[in-house]
Amino acid sequence: MNFFDVIQCYAMQVFSLSVWEIGTLLTLGPTDSCEFFHDPFKGRSLGTVHQENIYHIISSFDINSEEGKVRKVLKIEPTPDGNGRFFNLSVQNRLINVDESIYIPITKGEFAVIVSTFNYIIPHLMGWSTFVSSIKPEESRPYSRPQSTSEYEWRR
Repeated sequence: MNFFDVIQCYAMQVFSLSVWEIGTLLTLGPTDSCEFFHDPFKGRSLGTVHQENIYHIISSFDINSEEGKVRKVLKIEPTPDGNGRFFNLSVQNRLINVDESIYIPITKGEFAVIVSTFNYIIPHLMGWSTFVSSIKPEESRPYSRPQSTSEYEWRR
């Protein structure tokens, strides 16, 4: 059973990583572990929230009452033999009575693919690709090495 078969066995859960969290994951050493905690309703502004195919309209009274009712924790730990990582996503959603834990073993090769993908996507997430693509080559001057006085004199 591979990584994608394991994902299909479970109800889909979403855990979005910030750039900072991706950076933390990328800097993990072979024996390091990390844990990320998310509360989707913490600090949420007024509006519509999509949660498990149910739309909740949040009013000013609902914000405080729903904060803390959904907890998502992603733990990333090394395997005891050092040949991979364990990804454990725990979701507690008291709004729809869901309490589940998804436990996925990741091999070194799969983790290398994840790291490579994150390294590729970070510049796009931070907007660097937009900045770089906005620079037009015709607007930038080619670098020319300043001539020393002696070289200039000999060419005259």
